[in-house]
Amino acid sequence: MPQHHPNMPVCRDCDGFATAAITTGGRNRDGSRTTLRVACPACKGTGTVRRVRRLAVSV
Repeated sequence: MPQHHPNMPVCRDCDGFATAAITTGGRNRDGSRTTLRVACPACKGTGTVRRVRRLAVSV
């Protein structure tokens, strides 16, 4: 489980697990599996999101 800074909110799309290794099914010459590293598109692989300040508008 990744450790997060208490003031940084966790990405809601990847839940803090920003990078995944996906097996393609093939093997390399040394016998290891061929994998792709894919980063979360929402947080771009950081696992956290910036806080957005919203302005209160009174009607």
